[in-house]
Amino acid sequence: MAAAAARLRAAGVPEPARDARILLAHAAQVDAARVTLIAPEDIAPEIQDRYEHLIALRAVRVPVSHLVGEREFYGRSFKVSSEVLDPRPETETLIEAALAEDFRHVLDLGTGSGCILVTLLAERPETTGIGTDLSEDACLQASANAVLHHVGDRARILNTDWFDDVDGRFDLIVSNPPYLAAFEMDEVAPEVREHEPRMALTDEGDGLSCYRIIAAQAGSYLTSNGRVICEIGRDQGADVHEIFTREGWSSVTVLQDLDRRDRVIVARNPA
Repeated sequence: MAAAAARLRAAGVPEPARDARILLAHAAQVDAARVTLIAPEDIAPEIQDRYEHLIALRAVRVPVSHLVGEREFYGRSFKVSSEVLDPRPETETLIEAALAEDFRHVLDLGTGSGCILVTLLAERPETTGIGTDLSEDACLQASANAVLHHVGDRARILNTDWFDDVDGRFDLIVSNPPYLAAFEMDEVAPEVREHEPRMALTDEGDGLSCYRIIAAQAGSYLTSNGRVICEIGRDQGADVHEIFTREGWSSVTVLQDLDRRDRVIVARNPA
């Protein structure tokens, strides 16, 4: 494990010791907390081979979540792959904002792994929801996670573009859209740039086009007291606030994450 951590450190991997531990636990099929307990034991050849393979992939910056096939989000484990955006801790700010008020019917635009929709349905057993995504692979992943967390009977996943094929009205519309500008893709970590779906990361423009679509159309799908909650980039608060205000939305608020960075915008149904 020490040798593996050194190899990952030399490859520029952040937190190499943590990753070496997680991957050894995965190779040995034990809980990560038990790695220390098995340390004095000889490692079986098949485990050693699996571990070597995992470390080699991590050294070329394949994300740990893709190697183990899952990622924790809001206290639950979600199945992930290179076809969907990894659930991230900062997105939990959106979950907290959504759960701050009651809702019965939720629409998740660009659902990806389904982590937002599934979490909201799991936290509110009386709710139903729809998730949309342009990626068929993402829709399959979201459906699998809905079944995994026992909300499949309350979740409908549509392979469509934003509001296309969506009908009805919702108390809550949520989205973590692709908000990186095209030029920012050269600046992100290799784990993100090379191993996550580009269409989930950038709009290939200024990073704001998705908010313009949501601000222009979401009002037609909300109940009279409904809310829209979107994750935003840390430098986009003022721009996204202006986009929603220009479209006539009321009570537009920017919320910060635990690092005190702008992270979520909340808007009320247009007056």
